[in-house]
Amino acid sequence: MAAEKDAPAPGGRAQLRNLVRERKAALGLSFDKLAQRCIDPETGEQTIKASWLHRLATDLPVQAPDLPQLRALAVGLQVPLYRVQDAAGAEFFGIDTEWSASGDARAFLEGADRLTAEQREQIRRLMDTMAPPE
Repeated sequence: MAAEKDAPAPGGRAQLRNLVRERKAALGLSFDKLAQRCIDPETGEQTIKASWLHRLATDLPVQAPDLPQLRALAVGLQVPLYRVQDAAGAEFFGIDTEWSASGDARAFLEGADRLTAEQREQIRRLMDTMAPPE
Protein backbone atom coordinates (compact mmCIF):
# COMPACT_ATOMS: atom_id res chain seq x y z
CA MET A 1 0.00 0.00 0.00
CA ALA A 2 1.17 3.53 -0.70
CA ALA A 3 1.36 5.35 2.61
CA GLU A 4 3.28 4.41 5.73
CA LYS A 5 0.48 5.40 8.09
CA ASP A 6 -0.85 2.42 10.02
CA ALA A 7 -4.43 1.92 11.07
CA PRO A 8 -5.60 3.67 14.22
CA ALA A 9 -5.30 1.99 17.58
CA PRO A 10 -8.18 -0.22 18.75
CA GLY A 11 -11.07 1.95 19.85
CA GLY A 12 -10.31 4.46 17.10
CA ARG A 13 -12.33 5.01 13.98
CA ALA A 14 -13.12 1.96 11.90
CA GLN A 15 -15.26 3.28 9.06
CA LEU A 16 -13.38 1.60 6.21
CA ARG A 17 -13.04 -1.64 8.16
CA ASN A 18 -16.76 -1.65 8.87
CA LEU A 19 -17.64 -0.87 5.26
CA VAL A 20 -15.45 -3.74 4.02
CA ARG A 21 -16.90 -6.18 6.56
CA GLU A 22 -20.50 -5.18 5.79
CA ARG A 23 -20.18 -5.26 2.00
CA LYS A 24 -18.12 -8.48 1.97
CA ALA A 25 -20.84 -10.18 4.00
CA ALA A 26 -23.66 -8.70 1.89
CA LEU A 27 -21.98 -9.86 -1.32
CA GLY A 28 -21.14 -13.27 0.16
CA LEU A 29 -17.50 -13.11 -0.92
CA SER A 30 -14.29 -14.55 0.47
CA PHE A 31 -11.30 -12.23 0.84
CA ASP A 32 -9.78 -13.82 -2.27
CA LYS A 33 -12.92 -13.31 -4.38
CA LEU A 34 -13.32 -9.75 -3.14
CA ALA A 35 -9.69 -8.94 -3.95
CA GLN A 36 -10.15 -10.33 -7.47
CA ARG A 37 -13.05 -7.90 -7.99
CA CYS A 38 -11.00 -4.89 -6.83
CA ILE A 39 -9.93 -3.63 -10.23
CA ASP A 40 -8.98 0.02 -10.64
CA PRO A 41 -11.33 1.23 -13.40
CA GLU A 42 -8.72 3.70 -14.68
CA THR A 43 -5.81 1.27 -15.06
CA GLY A 44 -7.56 -2.09 -15.25
CA GLU A 45 -5.20 -3.44 -12.59
CA GLN A 46 -6.07 -5.42 -9.48
CA THR A 47 -4.73 -3.15 -6.75
CA ILE A 48 -6.02 -4.79 -3.56
CA LYS A 49 -4.62 -8.00 -2.09
CA ALA A 50 -6.68 -10.52 -0.13
CA SER A 51 -4.14 -10.36 2.71
CA TRP A 52 -4.65 -6.59 3.04
CA LEU A 53 -8.44 -7.04 3.11
CA HIS A 54 -8.13 -9.76 5.74
CA ARG A 55 -5.88 -7.63 7.93
CA LEU A 56 -8.22 -4.66 7.58
CA ALA A 57 -11.36 -6.64 8.36
CA THR A 58 -9.80 -8.38 11.36
CA ASP A 59 -8.59 -5.13 12.95
CA LEU A 60 -4.90 -5.66 12.25
CA PRO A 61 -2.67 -2.72 11.26
CA VAL A 62 -2.62 -1.89 7.55
CA GLN A 63 -1.16 0.88 5.46
CA ALA A 64 -3.60 3.51 4.25
CA PRO A 65 -4.78 2.87 0.68
CA ASP A 66 -3.95 5.27 -2.14
CA LEU A 67 -6.42 6.61 -4.71
CA PRO A 68 -6.09 3.73 -7.23
CA GLN A 69 -6.72 1.29 -4.39
CA LEU A 70 -9.75 3.28 -3.22
CA ARG A 71 -11.17 3.26 -6.75
CA ALA A 72 -10.63 -0.50 -6.98
CA LEU A 73 -12.13 -1.09 -3.56
CA ALA A 74 -15.25 0.87 -4.56
CA VAL A 75 -15.62 -1.38 -7.62
CA GLY A 76 -15.08 -4.55 -5.60
CA LEU A 77 -17.49 -3.52 -2.85
CA GLN A 78 -20.04 -2.18 -5.38
CA VAL A 79 -20.37 1.19 -3.66
CA PRO A 80 -19.81 4.73 -4.91
CA LEU A 81 -16.21 5.94 -4.67
CA TYR A 82 -17.14 8.76 -2.30
CA ARG A 83 -18.27 6.20 0.32
CA VAL A 84 -14.89 4.50 0.26
CA GLN A 85 -13.05 7.84 0.26
CA ASP A 86 -15.12 9.13 3.19
CA ALA A 87 -14.57 5.94 5.19
CA ALA A 88 -10.82 5.83 4.50
CA GLY A 89 -10.40 9.54 5.22
CA ALA A 90 -12.16 9.18 8.55
CA GLU A 91 -10.33 6.02 9.58
CA PHE A 92 -6.79 6.81 8.52
CA PHE A 93 -6.64 10.60 8.65
CA GLY A 94 -9.43 11.74 10.98
CA ILE A 95 -11.20 13.58 8.17
CA ASP A 96 -14.93 14.07 8.64
CA THR A 97 -16.48 14.99 5.32
CA GLU A 98 -19.16 17.63 5.67
CA TRP A 99 -21.47 17.74 2.69
CA SER A 100 -24.08 20.15 3.96
CA ALA A 101 -25.91 20.83 7.18
CA SER A 102 -29.10 19.27 5.83
CA GLY A 103 -27.50 16.30 4.12
CA ASP A 104 -29.15 17.23 0.82
CA ALA A 105 -25.84 17.63 -1.01
CA ARG A 106 -24.99 13.98 -0.44
CA ALA A 107 -28.47 12.91 -1.60
CA PHE A 108 -27.99 14.90 -4.82
CA LEU A 109 -24.58 13.33 -5.35
CA GLU A 110 -25.93 9.81 -4.92
CA GLY A 111 -28.59 10.45 -7.53
CA ALA A 112 -26.16 12.09 -9.96
CA ASP A 113 -24.49 8.78 -10.79
CA ARG A 114 -27.72 7.58 -12.38
CA LEU A 115 -27.93 10.58 -14.71
CA THR A 116 -26.33 11.12 -18.08
CA ALA A 117 -23.64 13.79 -18.48
CA GLU A 118 -26.18 15.99 -20.27
CA GLN A 119 -28.71 15.62 -17.45
CA ARG A 120 -26.07 16.51 -14.84
CA GLU A 121 -25.17 19.64 -16.80
CA GLN A 122 -28.84 20.64 -17.00
CA ILE A 123 -29.13 20.30 -13.23
CA ARG A 124 -25.96 22.38 -12.72
CA ARG A 125 -27.41 25.15 -14.88
CA LEU A 126 -30.74 24.98 -13.06
CA MET A 127 -29.02 25.21 -9.68
CA ASP A 128 -26.97 28.21 -10.87
CA THR A 129 -30.15 30.05 -11.90
CA MET A 130 -31.84 29.30 -8.58
CA ALA A 131 -28.83 29.95 -6.36
CA PRO A 132 -26.00 31.70 -8.23
CA PRO A 133 -22.46 30.88 -7.08
CA GLU A 134 -21.15 33.24 -4.40
